[in-house]
Amino acid sequence: EVVVTVVALVVVVVVVVVVVVVVVVLVVFVVVVVVVIAAVTRIFLAVPEEETALVEVLDISYSLRIFLSVSFFLLVDVVVQVLAAVVIVVVVVVVVVVVVVVVVVVVVVEYVAEVVLKILVTVVVVIVVVVVVIVVVVEVVVEVVVVAKVVVVVVVVPAAVVEVVLVVVEEVVVVVVVVAIVVAKCCIVVVVVEVVVVVLVVVIVVVIVVLVVVVVEVVVVVVVLAVVVVVVVVVVEVVVVVVIVVLIVLVGVKVVVIVKLVVVLIHVVVYAYRTLYVINF
Repeated sequence: EVVVTVVALVVVVVVVVVVVVVVVVLVVFVVVVVVVIAAVTRIFLAVPEEETALVEVLDISYSLRIFLSVSFFLLVDVVVQVLAAVVIVVVVVVVVVVVVVVVVVVVVVEYVAEVVLKILVTVVVVIVVVVVVIVVVVEVVVEVVVVAKVVVVVVVVPAAVVEVVLVVVEEVVVVVVVVAIVVAKCCIVVVVVEVVVVVLVVVIVVVIVVLVVVVVEVVVVVVVLAVVVVVVVVVVEVVVVVVIVVLIVLVGVKVVVIVKLVVVLIHVVVYAYRTLYVINF
């Protein structure tokens, strides 16, 4: 139970950390994108108060601002892609570490259980052999006592001596029987220990199954997070492409306005020249 609880807590902490990192990255990305879009929009919509369209086109600082804004936006795209790659690598490393720790714990628990089971089986075998030897010795002693009684009766030893000997022998037999009973109780205890070992093996199997289920759940969560990160990266790239297209369209509109102004200026110059020519001649 302790191992399962620790593994579950580790998995929960890992999942929470990964979710927090992903949320922070997304928030930072959204803030940066909003700031960049606002800056670009302000640059392209700002019209100088005391300058004509022709002078605005010839302004080098204005073109430089446009170039810097586009470059900054592309830099933001690169930074976001790098952050997404770092998040994916961190998630994969954390998952690998958790899986390795779980596998090591399972292998160690299984090995310890196997060693304990072998030791218990050896002890049980030794106790059974000892009990069998004691029972055989008790039977031999009983037979010897019976034979001794017969011999005593046949030889006609004084009754007092025979009684004393018999009492001593009976006491020895009683002690041996008591020892045999104690050993038998020990055998019962050994059987109980075997049952406990079987229960322990079943518990270990259940723990292994629970750990496998937890690992599968962690893998599923990690896969879902990876898919979410990939989708976010794709959305970011689409937004970047759209913004670049908008920038290109805005620049194209500026170029059209410049061309029209140049044409109007040429017409004005031609008209002025013709007017001066008519006045002079």
